[in-house]
Amino acid sequence: MAMMMADLSFSSSISNVKLQRFRASSNETSLIKRSPVFRAEARSTETEKFRTNGRAIKMVPTTELKRSKSGVRVRPDTVNGSPSGAVNGSTKVAINGSPNAAVNGSMKAVTNGSVNGTSLVKGSNMSALVKTQKRMRPNDDPFEEELKVLPSDEGFSWAKDNYNSWQRSADIWSFVLSFRIRVLFDNAKWAYAGGFSEEKQKVRRRKTASWLREQVLQLGPTFIKLGQLSSTRSDLFPREFVDELAKLQDRVPAFSPEKAKAFIEKEMGCPIEVVYKEFDNRPIAAASLGQVHRAVLHNGERVAVKVQRPGLRKLFDIDLRNLKLVAEYFQSSEAFGGPSRDWIGIYEECSKILYEEIDYINEGKNADRFRRDFRNIKWVRVPLIMWDYTTEKVLTLEYVPGIKINNLTLLDNRGYSRSLIASRSIESYLIQILKTGFFHADPHPGNLAIDTDGSLIYYDFGMMGEIKSFTRERLLSLFYAVYEKDANKVMKALIDLEALQATGDLSPVRRSIQFFLDNLLSQTPDQQQTLAAIGEDLFAISQDQPFRFPSTFTFVIRAFSTLEGIGYILDPDFSFVKVAAPYAQELLDLKQRRTSAPELVREIRKQANSARDSTISMPYRIQRIEDFVGQLESGDLKLRVRVLESERAARKANVLQMATMYTAIGGTLLNVGVTLSSQGNQIVANGSFVGAGIFLALLIRSMQRVKKLDKFETMI
Repeated sequence: MAMMMADLSFSSSISNVKLQRFRASSNETSLIKRSPVFRAEARSTETEKFRTNGRAIKMVPTTELKRSKSGVRVRPDTVNGSPSGAVNGSTKVAINGSPNAAVNGSMKAVTNGSVNGTSLVKGSNMSALVKTQKRMRPNDDPFEEELKVLPSDEGFSWAKDNYNSWQRSADIWSFVLSFRIRVLFDNAKWAYAGGFSEEKQKVRRRKTASWLREQVLQLGPTFIKLGQLSSTRSDLFPREFVDELAKLQDRVPAFSPEKAKAFIEKEMGCPIEVVYKEFDNRPIAAASLGQVHRAVLHNGERVAVKVQRPGLRKLFDIDLRNLKLVAEYFQSSEAFGGPSRDWIGIYEECSKILYEEIDYINEGKNADRFRRDFRNIKWVRVPLIMWDYTTEKVLTLEYVPGIKINNLTLLDNRGYSRSLIASRSIESYLIQILKTGFFHADPHPGNLAIDTDGSLIYYDFGMMGEIKSFTRERLLSLFYAVYEKDANKVMKALIDLEALQATGDLSPVRRSIQFFLDNLLSQTPDQQQTLAAIGEDLFAISQDQPFRFPSTFTFVIRAFSTLEGIGYILDPDFSFVKVAAPYAQELLDLKQRRTSAPELVREIRKQANSARDSTISMPYRIQRIEDFVGQLESGDLKLRVRVLESERAARKANVLQMATMYTAIGGTLLNVGVTLSSQGNQIVANGSFVGAGIFLALLIRSMQRVKKLDKFETMI
């Protein structure tokens, strides 16, 4: 042990870069061989740069070391600016109770700060704190809720170690074909007993959507994540499917703590006891791609450890190969939108998101950037990333417990203002979309909580969206146009955002937008259309009009829809428009103030040049008009006027007439066949049945033609 102590230098953190297996001679124990190399490294509190919404940070990654104001680096034998290797301001730190340099409970460990909200008195016994944290009971933190038992993934085939690619591919295509048949029957009007109606179709869609959710859960992480992403695409899927897929947030199974520990040890290259002093076996949350455990570092700080599901990349590779073929099939299928839906583009977008989400280094960088964006907003809090304990597949971050944003009972018991929380959730998102351009793409209730001081806590930064500056300007223009209820400006902004194709006559599109605006802003607060209903309208509009909503656009709509739903749960009188309107006015005033004199001069010059060009070309245009009128008068030019509406109506009436005839003939043949069959003349009866089947097929074809004509008419 003395030899081991001589070769190791201790600090309050372990750098994963330096977690190497200690080289020892053959006669040394296995424990020594697996011991990582600890190194005391300089830390700086960097109060100005790394202060989290007014909270002093206790630890900063070594990669963030900077010079002090005097230009001198922090001494290499200090941690967080404390002399003699002290932790967080301690004067003397010891190892396991030894007189000098104690860690983990020495009587001489002194701190002036706090660990995760637990106040420590200078000169207090650290062992008492560690002993308390070791139990990790819910009562240790007044804001920590009782943990629910999460479902296990042991019963799922994709969680087995011997699951091969051929079996996986067979499962995927079996699901796709079953789903295709269900969708076919949902859309076939002849498949409804007693006649078709929209209510019957909605009921059947709900059943199909419920079946889809269960199948997605059975297929595992890739499809669960894709289902969650699909729940953001109100423009692609009916409301029934969107609502069911959104429930996947609450139905994600956990994997065993043994798997989690083994995975951490494999990633870190050492026993888990070396990395964390305490590790709670019971996960506090499970997501489609990983789960979260509580732990305690060797300096006594409580952390949350996010562990990736084992074998995810291999599973992704198999699944995405098959899903590319599925996307190509959907692209060629009219039942799934065909050429009007960019299924290949959607597949590529989802594939990119999936691979980014299993990179926890990327998630940590997202969290750091998100924290910097809100550094001046004191009522938004983002957990600090512990980079020294983070790898591509294991993420360690500050443990920041809070009350779930939809836990009304606990919020009321603590005396929080529900209306203020609802307003802040929307306002924080408006800041992300319209100011910073970097937004949380998955703000469901599991990723939002309320801190002790009423701050809004954000969790899970794997799925983030970024809006470039020029796109943000266009979104601002769209925001202003919606606020002003100007359909023409909204249409222009949508074309600039490439959400609308500027082809053909856009008059029907303008009417749809105007109807949309009237329903959104012209109603009283108790009658106002919710954003969830707006999402349903997006699906209907995108079916009939040349809209192509980018994924970023739909993520934003889905996020606002989720937050609006949370707002209504918190405050029945909540109004999204009431919260957004002052913000829009503030941005509008800011935009007007930014309009400088040089910009005004440039705009005037631009308009003057346009007027000059129009004036110069005016004689030429007048001459063309005169030539055109002359050709009309001389008979050289003939105008052919066609009443398209009448032609379409006549064509539709003709198809319906033929469908009626097919129905009558087919029904007659069917009755004749039944009669002959009852009389024993089976051969002639079979011929009648075949004839009835032929006319039934002709009837189905006619109804499909009517459907196409109706769809074409809505687009004219």
